[in-house]
Amino acid sequence: MNVAIIGGGAAGFFSAIHVKLNFPNAKVTLFEKSNKLLSKVKISGGGRCNVTNACSSISTLSKAYPRGGKALKKIFPEFYTKHTMEWFEKRGVALLTQEDQCVFPVSQNSQTIIDCFLQEALRLGVEIKTESPVQKLTPKNGQIYLHVNENEISFDYVIVATGGSPKKSGLIWLENLGHKIENPVPSLFTFNMPDETIRDLMGVVVEEALVKIKGEKLEGNGPVLITHWGMSGPAILKLSAFGARILAEKNYNFSIEVNWVNESNHILVMDKLEDIIESHSEKQLQTIRPYYLPTRLWLYLLNRHQLNSMKKWRELSKKEKNKIVQLLCNDSYQVRGKTTFKEEFVTCGGVSLDSIYIKNMQSKVVPNLFFTGEVCDIDGLTGGYNFQAAWTTAFIAAKLGK
Repeated sequence: MNVAIIGGGAAGFFSAIHVKLNFPNAKVTLFEKSNKLLSKVKISGGGRCNVTNACSSISTLSKAYPRGGKALKKIFPEFYTKHTMEWFEKRGVALLTQEDQCVFPVSQNSQTIIDCFLQEALRLGVEIKTESPVQKLTPKNGQIYLHVNENEISFDYVIVATGGSPKKSGLIWLENLGHKIENPVPSLFTFNMPDETIRDLMGVVVEEALVKIKGEKLEGNGPVLITHWGMSGPAILKLSAFGARILAEKNYNFSIEVNWVNESNHILVMDKLEDIIESHSEKQLQTIRPYYLPTRLWLYLLNRHQLNSMKKWRELSKKEKNKIVQLLCNDSYQVRGKTTFKEEFVTCGGVSLDSIYIKNMQSKVVPNLFFTGEVCDIDGLTGGYNFQAAWTTAFIAAKLGK
């Protein structure tokens, strides 16, 4: 049996390894267009490689995928986070689960994961060909022919693991075969705010905030980090992922509302202010921070909304109290552009799941052609979820429909 894997990244290697584990006598050849293998694994997690997430509930896990969650929920029982951790540990990779549930190798070095894959592929006899771009794929007489470096090679089975493509042009070869392609747009990015002075608070973190896109039913909660270009952190990244298509349509020019205290009930926030006035009536606004907001942020908000920080709490008028509730719950900022999160590029889009039998990851158009990883229209939040989707779909695809 002759099997080709197109793509030398995470999903490609995991597929190749499992094809050999499932079919030891199969000839498995992995084609990588560049001269580098597992390059995205190398830079992921700031060079530490966030291999998965420790979430053990399949229902909760599937909600971490803005696109593809329902499909993954059907196949997670076969291979999900628990299995991933067992798989690596069985191969000598010690893992560490952080407080935020992100799972990393104990070595804190992505090279540990790369070495594990390379050793396993070598042990099993996977043939690896670098600088071997697949120019074309042609199904013919029950075989699939790959056009590689001016050679035409036939295979019984082919697994496409080419990763996310930033432009649709990178997926035309699959569209030409009859697959539906969802137009790729960026997911997981931070917000640029070139016109906003809040950038001067670079480094300030609010642990629990709620961020909404004005005019849309989109919101993200969790930590917000203020950066020298705008805002980042889990709440922003969640918003960028779930709103990927909408924000692309807006050309990344939109307004956000930040609820710095993650409390939507304005009456409760007003009650909190009244408690402060009762307990600290003689203190100045600048010395008592509602909800223990970071000092720099609180002073910035008072100044931004023209409230005298030297004023005593008991001196606040009704209008000023309402103003404080508004600045805490509905603080508005203009976003003009985006920045890729760290060096990790994640796309929303790819081969539509309408063109794939999710139970075995096989193409509905070309028999014996399979898809895995980010080439599919599946993407997750930051926190190990995108790698988990790669491991799960690769594990399923590597069964070759058997």
